[in-house]
Amino acid sequence: MKSYLQLALLMLLFASCGGEQEKTQPTVEDISESVYASGVVKSKNQYQVFPMVNGVIQQVLVTEGDVVQAGEPLLRVENEAARLNTENARLAADYARVSANEDKLNELQAAIDLAESKKHNDSLLLVRQQNLWAGQIGTRVELEQRELSYKNAVTAYRSALLRYNDLKKQLDFAERQAQKNLQISQTRTNDYTVKSETDGKVYSVLKEKGEMVSPQSPVAVIGDADEFILELQVDEYDISRIRPGQKVLLNLDSYKGQVFEAVITKINPAMNERTRSFTVDASFVTTPPALYPNLTTEANIIIQAKANALLIPREYLLDGSFVLKENDEKVKVSTGLKDYQKVEILDGLTREDVIVKPVR
Repeated sequence: MKSYLQLALLMLLFASCGGEQEKTQPTVEDISESVYASGVVKSKNQYQVFPMVNGVIQQVLVTEGDVVQAGEPLLRVENEAARLNTENARLAADYARVSANEDKLNELQAAIDLAESKKHNDSLLLVRQQNLWAGQIGTRVELEQRELSYKNAVTAYRSALLRYNDLKKQLDFAERQAQKNLQISQTRTNDYTVKSETDGKVYSVLKEKGEMVSPQSPVAVIGDADEFILELQVDEYDISRIRPGQKVLLNLDSYKGQVFEAVITKINPAMNERTRSFTVDASFVTTPPALYPNLTTEANIIIQAKANALLIPREYLLDGSFVLKENDEKVKVSTGLKDYQKVEILDGLTREDVIVKPVR
């Protein structure tokens, strides 16, 4: 009988404890509403270097960590065929130079001079024959022969000039064309030396001597030596709330327990259809002592912030806009900013009110 009485008392005690609800009062604190983003650190102006040609790497001229200038060679691709093509183009350019064809032009110039001399001589003979004919000396046939000879001489002179000008045009065109072919060949030869496009640091060399390369495969990664940015991924549901200039609070796995500040600088408008996210760039306001490309980060982009706000825990909110007071009174409230734990109360509660946690 005694054991039954003790069991009944225990059950009554548990029932009374289980029925007691958690209570709290609103507090006055600062609150900020933010959007979560994850991403990586990148050096500013970071890019992958691609060769312009297919081939085998003949020489690697840099290593990771080297600081390079714009135009500085990074590696060379085997280019024996390109060298021979350039040499052929140079020989063709030398052969096609106008100065190398002076003999042909001189020959035609001599023909012009001869035709001009004959034209002048035939002109004098024609005038003489015309004077004789006016004095009724000579025959009509002789006059017509002189006229015909003069016309033929004029035609021969004009023909010699045309041949000279045509040859000069052909030689000029051939010279220019050969020079262009030489420039193209030299450019192709230069393509076999992969160069840096900007000043910066070599962060990665992706190929070794003897490996095949192609324009579809990167051979190195280069970026600014001292300036870094954040490349953050923001979910499509949150992107409409992001604006340039917003504050970013972030942490890095390399600096556990430390919080750094950045600011949004750019929102890329194209969505990644695979991840359903947008890429957002941010620049550091407080920079860690040492940074490296591709360090991972987690960040909160501050959308709004408010000081001295009246706050309650979010789990005390019922149906999004109600709270329960001590006497089980259901009170409608107006809410403001929200973070992951608390919500701002704009109207419906005071700091002295006691509220009860709803039973879920």
